[in-house]
Amino acid sequence: MALTQMQIIQSLGEAMSWFERELHWGVPPTELRHLSGRIGELYTALIVNGQMATEVNQKGYDVVSANGERISVKTTAVMGSSGNVSFNPNTLNQVDRVVILWINTEDMQIEVLLNEPTAKARELMGNTGSNGKVAISLSKLKTSTVTKVDIPAIKSAKHEEFEIEELENGTIIVKANGNIITPSKPALRELCLKFNLNLLNSNGNPYNTRQLGSSLIRIINSKT
Repeated sequence: MALTQMQIIQSLGEAMSWFERELHWGVPPTELRHLSGRIGELYTALIVNGQMATEVNQKGYDVVSANGERISVKTTAVMGSSGNVSFNPNTLNQVDRVVILWINTEDMQIEVLLNEPTAKARELMGNTGSNGKVAISLSKLKTSTVTKVDIPAIKSAKHEEFEIEELENGTIIVKANGNIITPSKPALRELCLKFNLNLLNSNGNPYNTRQLGSSLIRIINSKT
């Protein structure tokens, strides 16, 4: 049974919360591959207004977009630029588009490193290794500009030259005079200090970007 867009949004939020909880318990991101993979598929289905592939372990692709594109989704939570994302060259002919996502575990946000047709993605793939697969180096992707995805904002607030938006998928965008600030967390922390908002939760852990942004939007709008 296909999920509705609202169900995809809800499932994505729950999966991100679960992922964050496991991290707080000390589980390394590399041990959460199954969960990060699910997050990536849900996120991709959301941004392409599509659905996850109907078959378990569907060969080659994970998501089908609203216009029928078959999409291979790869998700990583590695913080550095080392490592690579591998693909099976024998199934790439069944894929129309390649999406590579990065879960920024510091800000708990999903960033799009690559969203290109398969032919374009193949240009970034290295030679076949001993395991018979081809790979794209993360260093090629993380040093380039992160792709911005057109997802609507569901909440927003303005204070002086700053504008904070909470997107439909929970991502927080901070703008100053109309320009996106990256990374956004330092700006959010400064704004929190202006409004006397605590930067730590009840357990003494720092709030992430999503939590800071959501709190600021609520406080700013309540004062205006």
